[in-house]
Amino acid sequence: MTKHTRITTKELTKVVEKAEQLYNRYRAPESIAEILEITNDEIIVKFKGSFCETCGLYDWIEDMKYILKDLGVNTEIVGIVNMDNDAYIGVFKLHKLRK
Repeated sequence: MTKHTRITTKELTKVVEKAEQLYNRYRAPESIAEILEITNDEIIVKFKGSFCETCGLYDWIEDMKYILKDLGVNTEIVGIVNMDNDAYIGVFKLHKLRK
């Protein structure tokens, strides 16, 4: 049996920053992600761009979830808040983080 250790805040921050870079590399300029906050149980991300809101807004935000998963961080989208000027806030709840 493999021993699991919890991921540190510093390690989590590095992974989330990498996810932001990957997201923006492949989705900008239609959608640009900006990490606003990382807490013990949530990641708050601002999404801004010219993405089509009616045919896939959730998909643009959900893409971040899959990038995080590919980097070893499992999340669940627990909220999407519509901001002014074509921006949305995605709230990602962190699940058990292990190395």
